[in-house]
Amino acid sequence: MESIGLFEAKTHLSELIARAERGEEVIITRHNKPVAKLVPVQGQPPFDREKRRQAIDDLVRLRDELSQSHGTMTTEEIVRLVREGRDERDDQIWRSATGATPT
Repeated sequence: MESIGLFEAKTHLSELIARAERGEEVIITRHNKPVAKLVPVQGQPPFDREKRRQAIDDLVRLRDELSQSHGTMTTEEIVRLVREGRDERDDQIWRSATGATPT
């Protein structure tokens, strides 16, 4: 486990965080006395490159399937559909909360 001075730790914080993400621990010192320990968060699953690649492949496959079955859509069309879905959901929530009947 490496020790690093506080000034140097502040200067290289991004690098130290990256090291912690890789599982390393670093002692931070002030005037050569240990004052803090930078450690990885426990319970955090390690980065899985293959799992990420599979998720991207799944999204590309879904995009291709939707494109074949529904045609291509512009960004504006997607945004409009998402907003309409949210508005409909909000209306349903409001109706159930107030007991109002659909109009």
